[in-house]
Amino acid sequence: MRTFSIRTLGCKVNQYESQQIREFLEHLGLCPVEPPAPPDLVVVNTCCVTHTASSKSRQYIRQARKEYPDALIIVSGCLPTVNIGELKIPTKNVYVVRDRSGLAATLKQLVCGQAVAPVSRSSQYYPNYSIKAKNGFKIKHKNKLCDNDLELPILNLFKDHTRAFLKVQDGCDGYCSYCIVPKTRPFVHSKPVEKVLYEAQTLVNSGHKEIVLTGVFLGAYGRDSVRRKNWPHSRNDRLARLLDKVAKIPHLARIRLSSLEPSDVTDRLLDTFCANPNIMPHLHLSLQSGSNAILKKMCRQYTIDEFRKVVDSIQTRLDRPAITTDIIVGFPGETDADFQQTMDIAKEVGFAKMHIFSYSPRPGTAAVKSNNIVDKKTIKRRSEKLHEVGNELGWAFRQQFFGETAEILIEKTMDDGRIIPSTSSLVPRPSSLVVHGRSERYFQVFVENQAGYPQKNDLVQVRLIENRENDMIGTLLR
Repeated sequence: MRTFSIRTLGCKVNQYESQQIREFLEHLGLCPVEPPAPPDLVVVNTCCVTHTASSKSRQYIRQARKEYPDALIIVSGCLPTVNIGELKIPTKNVYVVRDRSGLAATLKQLVCGQAVAPVSRSSQYYPNYSIKAKNGFKIKHKNKLCDNDLELPILNLFKDHTRAFLKVQDGCDGYCSYCIVPKTRPFVHSKPVEKVLYEAQTLVNSGHKEIVLTGVFLGAYGRDSVRRKNWPHSRNDRLARLLDKVAKIPHLARIRLSSLEPSDVTDRLLDTFCANPNIMPHLHLSLQSGSNAILKKMCRQYTIDEFRKVVDSIQTRLDRPAITTDIIVGFPGETDADFQQTMDIAKEVGFAKMHIFSYSPRPGTAAVKSNNIVDKKTIKRRSEKLHEVGNELGWAFRQQFFGETAEILIEKTMDDGRIIPSTSSLVPRPSSLVVHGRSERYFQVFVENQAGYPQKNDLVQVRLIENRENDMIGTLLR
């Protein structure tokens, strides 16, 4: 076994863990390959947070078996960890890892050509476990670079990405009524501060200019439960203290936080934002619904008035911050009035971007038992209306920066001869190369490459000269 490839679905946490798997396999002596080169090992890191994600995960597995019939397929991630009857796939050359805490040990054994024997490990987060499987495949090449590693490593490099995700928290016991995550990641724990700082410095040393701190429930960093009633004074400033330390790492140009709940935004957290200019003025606050009645059915830990107060505090303390959000449309029992309240709060806040999801019933969750289902046509109609509002709000948010200077972290180049499509006479004339990246407030900006500059991972200053449907166009300022 000499080569591997990884296919990843799902959230930033899954993407981080795929990078860990990559580094672990490289440490064992395997080399990553891209199509059309056939890998000996394919890891499919699955997601099952929605029915669509679960379906795509199974599709990836079937596709990998079809394209690489001689390869060993490792199925990891969230889908195998829950027994919801959705992981129905052929078993030939497919190895399913149902306990993610044993993934590293399993990979080591498979790569080294060893039979997969029971392995036990105990810690404050995980109970003892055993891996039960049959070694029903042939290993052609035994690898000599095997050691006693039983854990996935911290990252040295977030390969092929300019922004590096850094997982600092895992697990959820909140049990929102629509969410299956507490069953896929039930053990709430956090990475020690010293380890976070070491990993962040390592990523910076590898060339990453921007780091995104992420977790399953990031606001619960340092706690053993995500339920605020179990926290002293129902608040947690440990994330703010961690963020302040990470922000002071030398040569870290940018830092962001992934998804938060409104109550995670404390005065201490906003103080940290204000004290560190390399923390980007962008917060992602999960709203899910603008109706208190629906939020209560969802078992969310906030009300709409509390959400408003947090937004007011953010907008008072920060300069025109980007507030993005997640919204679920068509939750069981959602009436037209409930949906209108969601529309109203979205317009009131002026979200920079909304991630809109149609309700997806997940086996094993409380909401799946509801009889008050919203029909698909209604969900589609509401979703389309909310998407229209989201586009309008996004355009309005970006428009306030028209004519101003923004700093862009270049993420991608398009060297296939494409040009910047535009109706503006202020836009530079077409060239053979266009680059784009994210501004401080996360919206995407396209700029014209000039004689090979800028390149991927460059931080550049641009003047914003045109606002479009989903992004802006800028011109380089040398």
